[in-house]
Amino acid sequence: MGRTTRKRRTSPVTKALAGAAALALGGGALVWADFYASAHEPGPSQHRTRAAGARIATIKCPDVGQRLRNVPRGARAGVDRELARLDQQITEAYARLASTRQAQSGDPDFVRNAILGPLKSQRSAALERIGTDIRRVGGTAPKGLGRFAGCKGMGAGRPDGNGGGGQNGGGQGNGGQNPGDNGNGNGSGAAGPVAGDFVDITTVEPGSGGLPNGLAADGGSGSTGSFTTRCGVNENNLFNSDNIIVAPGVDNGAHHTHDYVGNQGNTAFASDQDLAGAATSCQNQGDRSTYYWPVLRLQDGTAEFDAGDLGGGAEGNVGKILKAREAEIRFVGNKRGDVVAMPKFLRIITGDAKAFTNGLANANTAWSCTGFEDRRLTDKYPICPDGSQVVRTANFQSCWDGRNIDSANHRDHVAFVQPDGSCPNGFRAIPQLRIRLVYDVPAPAVENGRVRNPYAVDGFPEQLHKPITDHNDFINVMDEELMDEVVRCVNSGADCD
Repeated sequence: MGRTTRKRRTSPVTKALAGAAALALGGGALVWADFYASAHEPGPSQHRTRAAGARIATIKCPDVGQRLRNVPRGARAGVDRELARLDQQITEAYARLASTRQAQSGDPDFVRNAILGPLKSQRSAALERIGTDIRRVGGTAPKGLGRFAGCKGMGAGRPDGNGGGGQNGGGQGNGGQNPGDNGNGNGSGAAGPVAGDFVDITTVEPGSGGLPNGLAADGGSGSTGSFTTRCGVNENNLFNSDNIIVAPGVDNGAHHTHDYVGNQGNTAFASDQDLAGAATSCQNQGDRSTYYWPVLRLQDGTAEFDAGDLGGGAEGNVGKILKAREAEIRFVGNKRGDVVAMPKFLRIITGDAKAFTNGLANANTAWSCTGFEDRRLTDKYPICPDGSQVVRTANFQSCWDGRNIDSANHRDHVAFVQPDGSCPNGFRAIPQLRIRLVYDVPAPAVENGRVRNPYAVDGFPEQLHKPITDHNDFINVMDEELMDEVVRCVNSGADCD
């Protein structure tokens, strides 16, 4: 099956990252599975290395992008490039962490001196450049940016970002399973998921699960209609590892591969005008919106088209890409009142690709199985019974500040409804986007603390393929007539398709 690909631009930083990834891989992708185990040496040294892996599974760094609130528009391009550079630096450091387990076993200060120390220096320089970019256009750089330079080692057990320890790591946190505890990972060639990341959906209590984000906006006596747009399931095989919202103009800004439906011009280098003029996979040609999410993979050893690429196998995203059998894209209303039209080119990110290390503030995941959708999981992948399919659901923010199509941290211009269905002060209700994806996934086998043929979302390497990192992205590129129709349907109580 063909894949839509493009020639990648290669910057010095990208070359350095490729080198670090190659070092971690050591010439064979399956070395990724050994991140938390020994170099196959028997005896006491093996146990020491496993102990080192248990102390530090990954690297936790402050997410600077989410802390920047007032970046002048003239500085945003430069700041976004530096933020992407911070992500690359973490990926490089994580690759070094993964490839030096033997050295770590013999030196308790190795991680601090050889990995976290140099990383802090690199991040300090990038943070200084962010301040320079802001001041260059007359802005005021946030005070104390340098305090975000330091990173910590972190265990593998908690998705709330608090399971790590100090500079030499810490415990696993809340009783979680370390990838090193299941015997050389899961054998897939990726750093996670592990057996503890899966649960049999039939053992989950009905009505359980769910995060405070993603509250339902429709229902009540307000706007009760809906509008469904049909854009397929990526039959055109449009994939890339760019991040057009967070890292515009940066190749491989996501460090993981996305599925795209709707707009067919999606790359990190596309302008709003490019998107407006692009083709669309949506049946209604007035909808050139871009809908995208990290691909779901079956870690079965399949060499996909990106097996050797950054964003793919070179960064631990391995195995067969599973295309959704259904992709329902639906807009609904607000239970307190009418909605207003979304502005063209409005950008919304829901969920957090770094929720494992960032914490749950922006996490918004809902995993389930068909026939069991009253049972939602946030930090576990479901194992579905025979005849049932895996379901990923994303309910987007449905309140808009009435002015901006984006914000410096890509979040402040939109908000979730409050528990009573109202929007925060100064925000207006807009149609809530809901994306429901259904997949045929062979059920993974969990035996003796190990998982075979697991499935997982693509992610930043240091996030260990945790389910809590699932996320979804949207750019509104509907023409004005179609957006007006969406609003009419939602506000009138009609269900339009």
